Amino acid sequence: MPNVKINPDDVMIKLRGLKKNFGSQSVLSDVNLDIRRGETMVIIGQSGVGKSVILKHMIGLLQPDEGEVAVDGVTISTAKYFDTRTIRKKMGMLFQMGALFDSMDTGENIAFALREHHPELSEAEIQQQVTDKLKIINLVPEFRTKMPSELSGGMRKRVALARAIALSPEILLYDEPTTGLDPITSDVINDLILEMQSKLGVTSVVVTHDMVSAFKVADRIAMLYKGRIIEVGSVEEIKKTTNPFVKQFITGQRKIDSEN
Repeated sequence: MPNVKINPDDVMIKLRGLKKNFGSQSVLSDVNLDIRRGETMVIIGQSGVGKSVILKHMIGLLQPDEGEVAVDGVTISTAKYFDTRTIRKKMGMLFQMGALFDSMDTGENIAFALREHHPELSEAEIQQQVTDKLKIINLVPEFRTKMPSELSGGMRKRVALARAIALSPEILLYDEPTTGLDPITSDVINDLILEMQSKLGVTSVVVTHDMVSAFKVADRIAMLYKGRIIEVGSVEEIKKTTNPFVKQFITGQRKIDSEN
């Protein structure tokens, strides 16, 4: 577990009564969760349960049907008061498949957000920022000329992470960061998540169903089940859970004990 000092009263992201339907399908029915400044919160749950939908609400890509989303004290779930550019500059997001621009090399992918949000920067300053971000993810500057098609899955994730931190965000969101990766490469990504928290002091939210990853990077873990957060706790608390649905998930059982 990362060694960070967390003020339990300092909430960076607050979700209250979050509800979201897609057509007749209810995905989030009543999500309540506080994410503390500087911590790594891991949200676990089965595939398709709505974990990524929660992330998209946090970054403002989706608006809730009901409920409140607040980031750093600002309510972003009411469109009237929601400043997309301001709040998104506080956040970086690592998408599940990396979502790199295939027509741009590594350097241009990382520089994209800098060019969009900081037109005052000179080309030399942008290139220095790209070099700095590559160093943070432990890649040499010469890597900037590689095209996405030349990269392995793990390398694509690392470059996508460098792009996510281009604007020096306060919050990093990770959508299934180890999906599709072998165990060794997955562990490299886990180490990078820990390094981002240590080096940059960010608040991190990781969505995953990979319990090896969850147990390694989390300060706290929240379980999403049937549209609600049913338990939140430290790694040790989650490992010792008495909740049959949480226990079923973290141990990989097909049925809960009462059904065996």
